[in-house]
Amino acid sequence: MAETSAQIATLAAPVGAVRTSVDQEALDRKFESEIVTNATDDGHAMYHDLVLPTEEEKTTLRRIAGKMPATTYWLCAVEFAERASYYGCNQVYKNFIRAPLPSDGPGTGATAPGSTLTAGALGKGSVTASAMTEAFKFLAYALPIYFGWLADTKYGRFKMICWGVAICGLAHIIMIISALPPVLASGNAIGPFALSLYMLSIGAAQFKPNISPTIIDQSPHKVAHVITEAKTGERVIVDPEESINSVMLWFYLLINIGACTGIATTYLAKLVGYWAAYLIPTILYLLLPPLLYYLNPRLVKQPPGGSDLGNVFKVLGDALANGGWFRIGRKGFWDHALPSALVAKGSTKTFAYDDSFVNDVRRTFQACGIFLFIPIWSINDGALGAAANALSAGMKTDGMPNDLLDNLNSVTVVLMAMLMNHIVYPFLRKRGIRWGPISRMFFGFMLGTIGSIGYPVLQYYVYKTSPCGYNATTCADLLPEGENALSTVPYSLYAIPVIVTAASEVFVNVTAYGIAYSRSPKNMKGVVASINLFMTAISAAVGLGTSYVIQDPYLIWAFAAPTIIGFVLAIVFWFTFKHINDDEFVLNTDFSDMKRDSDSESAHAGGIVEEHGEKKAVKN
Repeated sequence: MAETSAQIATLAAPVGAVRTSVDQEALDRKFESEIVTNATDDGHAMYHDLVLPTEEEKTTLRRIAGKMPATTYWLCAVEFAERASYYGCNQVYKNFIRAPLPSDGPGTGATAPGSTLTAGALGKGSVTASAMTEAFKFLAYALPIYFGWLADTKYGRFKMICWGVAICGLAHIIMIISALPPVLASGNAIGPFALSLYMLSIGAAQFKPNISPTIIDQSPHKVAHVITEAKTGERVIVDPEESINSVMLWFYLLINIGACTGIATTYLAKLVGYWAAYLIPTILYLLLPPLLYYLNPRLVKQPPGGSDLGNVFKVLGDALANGGWFRIGRKGFWDHALPSALVAKGSTKTFAYDDSFVNDVRRTFQACGIFLFIPIWSINDGALGAAANALSAGMKTDGMPNDLLDNLNSVTVVLMAMLMNHIVYPFLRKRGIRWGPISRMFFGFMLGTIGSIGYPVLQYYVYKTSPCGYNATTCADLLPEGENALSTVPYSLYAIPVIVTAASEVFVNVTAYGIAYSRSPKNMKGVVASINLFMTAISAAVGLGTSYVIQDPYLIWAFAAPTIIGFVLAIVFWFTFKHINDDEFVLNTDFSDMKRDSDSESAHAGGIVEEHGEKKAVKN
């Protein structure tokens, strides 16, 4: 189903290869009853008036991303505003908690002009800063499992998004109050700040697991189909995976454009104060309510349909009962749970699902296995807890905020996303070079590991050149006021690991979004997306549990140990999952799911979608 009043843009997408599913018969049964064979003059089959490619065309025609509705990109703008507020504040939390009010500042957390001191407010130290920020991160990425389940079963994704926006809006206001000079001077700022911090984590947990599935829900491209490009006359295949991967690159691009707000908040904290640093994200956040109000009637919204979670456990129980525990992870394990196989063996059970659903469960468990390798990569992408912040606190910054270069993470992702989407992936696609999802994630894992090597190396030289040796982080507190307390290692070198590890996100996170959606049952997409997010919660829990070592003189190994582990697990990941590169990409939604509140009865009866100059009737 498509809107008849809007034209939508075509985007470049990464190369997609022809995939052979190991359960092709189960996948085909989802739509074969609606396929019209020999529907065209040249003998092509059709599905909902879309021309399906022949087996030969699957191997010879170029694959492209299809046009996506404008609402898809407006939802990306919603994510931009939410992430701008989230990261704009998050960028300055660690200094706000760790460092005391600067002695030469005006009492707002800012420093005097040209001061070498870092901005600060609460003075709780690096251990408390690491513990509070990692707890915040843990809640923001662990609670989505509960809220994703609620969205799938009871309330729907859009309603959960709106509730999260309301809670976060209130949290931002309280956070500004906690940073006002009178509150900081009273010594009681940590109370309202902690309240706002954890309210923000709850609101983000409601928002985050539901926004990416809602974006992908808007895709009208449910099956690969053939079209003729108007400008060139070339016959190409519109590929659902390419379409989704392309829009998710834009999604991740806008996340990180929003995260660049941290550059402004970092300078505001040092030059004006923390109340100003928290004000800017709050203003951006005010864009969300009117934008969501506008989008509400125009979105495809999957209604809560009851979770498939119960059926998932039934499938798992049948697989274990008939296949045994020792066959977990082996080929054919899930075949023992196929209703057709069980009925053939004489089972009289009534099944609420079919063989296709069992295949979805298999793919879901594979996705969860893939996600288990993300936490160690996430730790290396930005370092363990507040370790990177402690490292930069001892470097020669020449008056720059010591958390400024952390913003290069977002800048790098923005540039990399554009590079991959408009240059690298089109180059690969034109030459028919295949780069599957597991290959992309493995490349990202290795790139993150290589980049993280820079952190322990820099920390070693900071300790070696600091006036306080292995007490470099707190050197300013140990030496008399006015003496140089910084290492001679230039802060600019800190940019190297930040940039390299950030580049890895384009290959890991973007791919994981698509895997979470495509490898989950229709009524579990919020939950599986939440499991993907929960991997970040695990990395935060590790940071929280190891917060005691995020201090001098242990910082070298706080960086080095995760780097070594990350390298080993990346190799294990490749050999465990490389076969998934060949799996079929399946959305588990169809044209009957493409309903909007604004659709009229005539639009439901039949719409027109225009692709590359071709008009096609879309049946519902």
